[in-house]
Amino acid sequence: MSQVPAATRALRVLRFLATQADPVPLDRIVRACELPRSTAYHLLNTMIDEGFVVHLPDEHRYGLGVAAFEVGSGFTRQEPLARLARRPLAELVDRTGHGAHLAVLHGRDVLYVIEERAPGRPPLVTDVGVRLPAHLTASGRAILAALPASQVRALYPDRDAFVDRHGQGPASPSALRVLLSETRQRGHATEDGEVTPGLRSVAAAVLDHNAHPVAGVAVTFPSDAVADVTSIASAVAATAQRLTRRVSGGAAAPR
Repeated sequence: MSQVPAATRALRVLRFLATQADPVPLDRIVRACELPRSTAYHLLNTMIDEGFVVHLPDEHRYGLGVAAFEVGSGFTRQEPLARLARRPLAELVDRTGHGAHLAVLHGRDVLYVIEERAPGRPPLVTDVGVRLPAHLTASGRAILAALPASQVRALYPDRDAFVDRHGQGPASPSALRVLLSETRQRGHATEDGEVTPGLRSVAAAVLDHNAHPVAGVAVTFPSDAVADVTSIASAVAATAQRLTRRVSGGAAAPR
């Protein structure tokens, strides 16, 4: 059991590095992961020895190593999250009559891993493999709202971190903080025309056993459609909670 705190810290560092577009200096890791400098230094050295982290001495920065890539590739091959989510998303489409999708955070983007299209509905921009700016999408906002504030600040340190598609959405760290606060108070995320004009989405986060967001579930429908948004949001939240139970498992991993 004495190794559990160290494992937790190491995974926290890996998760932070995975959200960065480029290798980062030690001080960024210390602040984002809320670690003592000496602890972070020793953890990074161990992770370098195991191949999960690389050190760029000329730049005084740290990035993900080959072993981290191998773990990510294994996830892609096994697709456990997609396997767990496919049936609940299909049932969400049946319940709402609108298309649904599952997305995961990748840096400042969301990556769509499942799209369940409603019969007779046109294809959406949220096709499998598509990346979109997280701060503009309902799925991304649901995930960001469930992240620690320090991680959101690391992802969006200044105005340069914000991209624009249609002249809408937050364009500064302060605007994003307000939006995410409203999302938490509401219990679900929304966007209207910020990804695709004429379409709106509602989303909720899927959490792991540490209450960390691992994905976002969303339903997209026409902005001018006669739709019970409250009912759709309730269905989305219920599906996210169902997946949270599936992902967390409710039991410790076997030894």
